Amino acid sequence: MEVLGFLFRWSHVLFGITWIGMLYYFNFVQGGYFKQATPEGLADAKSKLAPSALWWFRWGAMGTFLTGVVMLFTIPTAMNNYIWIGAAFGTLMFLNVWAIIWPNQQIALGMKDGDAAAAGAKALLASRHNVLFSAPMVFCMLASPGHSGLSSYAPVDWSAPSMIAMLAIIALLEINALKGKQGPLATVNGVIYSSLALTVVMVAVLTVL
Repeated sequence: MEVLGFLFRWSHVLFGITWIGMLYYFNFVQGGYFKQATPEGLADAKSKLAPSALWWFRWGAMGTFLTGVVMLFTIPTAMNNYIWIGAAFGTLMFLNVWAIIWPNQQIALGMKDGDAAAAGAKALLASRHNVLFSAPMVFCMLASPGHSGLSSYAPVDWSAPSMIAMLAIIALLEINALKGKQGPLATVNGVIYSSLALTVVMVAVLTVL
């Protein structure tokens, strides 16, 4: 059982590297290139590069989510508030990929009919929020017992004010991902700083409240 648990952890990390690596590629590299590319280069990237990258992106997300679910319910000794908050971030990120980013990217890239501009804007908004969620989510992955001394400050307690506050913050941010605006997430520097700031807020909430 210990070996199986280790294999799930290992797989979870490998899938996560693939997923988040592609997320950062889209937001930090590809987006900037699309704005500067020649018409020919942009057309080629949209028809060949982006669909391939999106395949690795969405299936990396699927693998991370599925292995994470298994671990949540089979490794109870590793559970604390950080892990459950991380699971909340990760689940919303997974849903954003499959329910918002991928369907709208298909339209934006011309793989399906629809309003490409509107679809691209929806996909970008959700993608930016996934970057926002990524730093605190990874922090939570490393905050389980055995990884960090922080675990002792946040035992599992769904009724704790800190837990309620963090879940409310996450819910409000996800609502903005669905129907809001990019705000400070519009730039690469802005979304990076915002993600780091959200991590600091999360730690403060889970430690102080």
